Amino acid sequence: MQVGIIGLPNAGKSTIFNALTKADAVVASFAFSTIEPNNGLISVPDPYISEIAKIFNSPKITYSSIKILDIAGLVKGASRGEGLGNKFLSHIREADVIAHVIRCFYDENIASAQGSAGPAEDVATVETELMIADLETLEKRREKYVSLSKSGDKQSKQNLDTINEIISALNSLKTDLVIKILNSSPELQAELNLLSIKPVIYVANLNDDDRSKAIFNKFHSEFSKGKIVKIYGKIENELAGFPEEERSLFRKELGIEENGIQKFILECYSMLDLITFYTANENEARAWPLKKGSKVIEAAGKIHTDMQRGFIKAETVNCNDIIRAGSMHHAREEGKVRLEGREYIVADGDLIQIKFAV
Repeated sequence: MQVGIIGLPNAGKSTIFNALTKADAVVASFAFSTIEPNNGLISVPDPYISEIAKIFNSPKITYSSIKILDIAGLVKGASRGEGLGNKFLSHIREADVIAHVIRCFYDENIASAQGSAGPAEDVATVETELMIADLETLEKRREKYVSLSKSGDKQSKQNLDTINEIISALNSLKTDLVIKILNSSPELQAELNLLSIKPVIYVANLNDDDRSKAIFNKFHSEFSKGKIVKIYGKIENELAGFPEEERSLFRKELGIEENGIQKFILECYSMLDLITFYTANENEARAWPLKKGSKVIEAAGKIHTDMQRGFIKAETVNCNDIIRAGSMHHAREEGKVRLEGREYIVADGDLIQIKFAV
């Protein structure tokens, strides 16, 4: 599961990427400084893992993480191959969630994207290119299923009808209807992998000045398409190497009320439909990402394939319960520890100990 950072050239995508990953991707004041996507892992903030580590005397703590891609900037005409359009579109297909970085700052040393008239127009440019690319994908698939349906294949005829419905809905800008149509055709949904219906989190990239804040406030007051997270990219990038306590103090001194980086990560985690489960012993306390609705046998496989193969049962306890109890022993005495079979659906915050034999 991964998040793809997209946006127009010079919106600050690589700056945001570096702030998130504490990496050192090239940041430049010209377009296409990113060609092949930068990729990295971002740790997910967790309020429980340190307490769990104390209970088990774990010297090592590993946070849950998600993969993030910094994708080349898009320009108008990308759907026709302009700029790095074809590369951009192929890389974004790999993303499960899109983080759309929007320039909400003015800097005379960093050129705006060609023809940019402001944040709202920049969003429209990107979304139009994604939609045009999807329509081209649909037309190609339509030709394929027109040919196949002539042989009398019922599934091909059904897919053709569905594609015609999607084309009509997309031309009418009804992306919600496209999602509804494809939810009833999961195989076709996977085949098409449309760009314009991927979940999107909008990232407003600000500088710490009044002009930038005015640009953002105007954009925010007019925008109603989805969630906007405000990140002071340049500042967060400069603070990336400091401990979180020091970063919080700097933000407070600068009058930045919200930890945009943390909010962004948690929003992405939610949009990826992930929950967290925990494992802990005398060596390591670890938080693991898991798709919501997954069975404990799948969680066992994430820890180690031998655990999945030789699964017998799982001891589970909610992290809040074991933190209150102070130990597994006391949690058992309080009746908080449960034995679960392979069909158990893992709950967010479960601490799991797998019993297995191979």
